[in-house]
Amino acid sequence: MILYRTAQGPVVERDGRYHAVPVGDWDELLNRENLAAWLRGLDSGSEAEVAAPAVEDLQAPLGTQEVWASGVTYYRSRNARMEESKDAGGADFYQRVYEADRPELFFKATPSRVVGPGGVMHRRLDSKWIVPEPELTLVINRRGEIVGYTCGNDLSCRDIEGENPLYLPQAKVFARCAALGPGVLVAEGPIPAETPIQCEIWRRDAAVPVFHGETTLAQMKRTPEELVGWLFKEESFPVGCYLMTGTGVVPPDDFCLQPGDVVKITIGGIGTLVNGMD
Repeated sequence: MILYRTAQGPVVERDGRYHAVPVGDWDELLNRENLAAWLRGLDSGSEAEVAAPAVEDLQAPLGTQEVWASGVTYYRSRNARMEESKDAGGADFYQRVYEADRPELFFKATPSRVVGPGGVMHRRLDSKWIVPEPELTLVINRRGEIVGYTCGNDLSCRDIEGENPLYLPQAKVFARCAALGPGVLVAEGPIPAETPIQCEIWRRDAAVPVFHGETTLAQMKRTPEELVGWLFKEESFPVGCYLMTGTGVVPPDDFCLQPGDVVKITIGGIGTLVNGMD
């Protein structure tokens, strides 16, 4: 099942059919007991069926939840972070994090900094090396249970982070720095390790993308459950939270997003998140 947040209210897609969800408050909806079973039990009669939501009606699938993120969870990401920070003497930090029991976890965005499907993300103007990071994003309720999955774009300023690891908040947190969508795959069990993650970047009227990369969740060093366990170890989230799980798709070092670029992130079973750049 895919749960969408629209201008008209939540809509769930089940077996190719769409139904309005009789709960207007997204925070309340995500924190329902046994969300997947409850959605399955909704009236599926023809009177409850609605048309598929239009793309322009889709909103970022979150309410008042914070968005957090984890880093260096893929070997490819470890290499990229080490390369970008070697001149600052921080390369060894990322190798240590990759091998450590404790993961890297950091705050990414408030809801006001998140854009949804079709939204325009912001290129931080004091960065000259900014890239998208396609990431499986966990939807977690207040009890620390993974209730769903969505696509996330953890926009990152690699030059700012590489200059000094202490600049991570500036490299990661700014206006329209994150995107989520198009909907939430409601969890009825763990997402398969072979789930593919793809990223394409299109520029102007090019016939082919200027970048294409892909990986699978099997390349993640840490499990979603492990990351959630660490996040909730000394934190509480009264309405739940979202957690980006790191990226295994990294553009080459000479690549930087440009105004008008379009980033498409596709995760198997969830859909494709499309965002422009200002």
